[in-house]
Amino acid sequence: MSKGAKVVLGVAMVGAMAVGGYVLVRRFRQKMVVVDDTVHALQDQLDELDPVSRAAVVAKLTSDEARHLRPHRS
Repeated sequence: MSKGAKVVLGVAMVGAMAVGGYVLVRRFRQKMVVVDDTVHALQDQLDELDPVSRAAVVAKLTSDEARHLRPHRS
């Protein structure tokens, strides 16, 4: 392989990696927007509840998540 072909191949590889990185960053940002919107919507719903109901919902969500994160014992 000639030196010129190696340079062209190297430039093409770097370009492909840059495009791939750009696509990954863009997808990550899109997912972050969805997550932020969901969190905002949930927070708005929680804010509309009275304090007792809100505490019950938060306790239930916390309990469910803790149960989900614990390893299952046989």
